[in-house]
Amino acid sequence: MFIQKTKKLHILIVLPAKIPALLYGGTERVIWDLGKCLYDLGHQITYLVSEGSVCPFANVLFYDSQKSLNTQIPEDVDLVHLQFSPNEEIKKPYLVTIHGNIPFGMKLDKQCVFVSKNHAERHGSQVFVYNGLDWSNYPTIDLKSKRNSFHFLANAAWKVKNLKGALELTKEANQKLVVLGGHRFNFRMGWRFTFDTHVRFEGMVNNQKKAKFLNESKGLIFPVLWDEPFGLAVIESLYFGCPVFATPYGALPELVNNNVGVLSNQKSVLIEALKTSDSFDKKACHEYAQEQFSAIKMTKEYLKIYEKVMNGEVLNDHQPTLLNKQEEKYLPFK
Repeated sequence: MFIQKTKKLHILIVLPAKIPALLYGGTERVIWDLGKCLYDLGHQITYLVSEGSVCPFANVLFYDSQKSLNTQIPEDVDLVHLQFSPNEEIKKPYLVTIHGNIPFGMKLDKQCVFVSKNHAERHGSQVFVYNGLDWSNYPTIDLKSKRNSFHFLANAAWKVKNLKGALELTKEANQKLVVLGGHRFNFRMGWRFTFDTHVRFEGMVNNQKKAKFLNESKGLIFPVLWDEPFGLAVIESLYFGCPVFATPYGALPELVNNNVGVLSNQKSVLIEALKTSDSFDKKACHEYAQEQFSAIKMTKEYLKIYEKVMNGEVLNDHQPTLLNKQEEKYLPFK
């Protein structure tokens, strides 16, 4: 069956989470922006998501993990876009976006799409679509604002995001740090209490509060200790004119070039880079993110894959799986 490019589809987007995401919710924000762009292009959108979700531009159904997924797919749906690997054979044309890192030995569906080139290659695939965001959802940026501190944007309790490293870098560079995504007290990490006086904790933040801090930031500190699948924090920060200072793992070399940041797993290199953060052009950072990582660009790439799926193509000739087991718990940062 050949599907004309102009055909309007009824697309079911499936994620067992609540939308819209009021705080972080990275995957939730991506599928929201994807659905809105698809809707604006004339497609019919239905979300199969967690109870309590609402959406003004799409029909919303509530996902029931106790029921077969096939029984929850409306009859008139043309294509199913899953955000997790199904445990049953899906009867409709479908694809699966893999958003995170999977355990070694786990085999994925042949209809998988990854979120960066590195993410795909590490699983023996060449199929990927970069995440994109609808920048119109964000408050106005201020590229001329006075910027006095750096920021860390991630779940601070997750050790691979390396808040400890961000604290060390900014302390050694004699710079202030605002942590978006964590608290000074953290009971889940063995009653951790951060004594450093150069750091300020703001917890999880919504877009309005996030925008305030990013408009005041000299740059993102992102010294992750794993292969980052993509990095929404990176493109959000760049959009607000913030250069990125990070480790070179996973997708980060694809997102951060020499014009918009510095990548190194050497602390000394990043410390020196922080001291010269003003040398980066905030407007260049903003325009790069706006052009390269927009929701509409992501949506158009997915539409190309939708067409392949609707025409019966198999996206991967084998089941993707992680090719190399990471023996060390954390990647080097010295």
